[in-house]
Amino acid sequence: MQSSATVLVYSDDANTREQVRLAAGRRPAADVPPVEFVECATLPAVLKRLEEGGVDVCVLDGEAVPAGGMGVCRQIKDEVFRCPPVLLLIGRPQDAWLATWSRADAAVTLPVEPVDFAASLASLLRTRLCIDV
Repeated sequence: MQSSATVLVYSDDANTREQVRLAAGRRPAADVPPVEFVECATLPAVLKRLEEGGVDVCVLDGEAVPAGGMGVCRQIKDEVFRCPPVLLLIGRPQDAWLATWSRADAAVTLPVEPVDFAASLASLLRTRLCIDV
C-alpha cells in the first residue's frame, strides 16, 4: 500500500472544504492509506494542480461559484489524461442525474454526512489505487 493518498478538494467556500477534511479524517477506512488534502478555491488552481499529477481522488463542490463542480468534473474528464475519480458534492438528492451527466464517479449531498462521505471516498481510493498498482 502506498504511504498516503492525495485528495484534491475544490470549493469556493472554506467551510465546505473544512467539512470534507473533517468528514474524511486522516484515514477514511482502515484498508486505504492516510489522506493528504490539497485545497483549491478556483478552477485555474484545480487545473494547475491536476496538471502537476499525483492526485488520487478529486472532491468537487457542485455548488461552487463561478465554476460549479459539475461543469469542472465534465471538463476534467474530457481534458485530463487518466483523470482521477471524482466525488461530487451535490445540493440535493434530486441532483444525482446531473452528477451522472457530469461523469462523476460518485456523489454525496451537502451538508457532508461523515459516514457516507468517508465510505464513498474510501471506495474511490480503493478503485484508483488498484488501477495504479
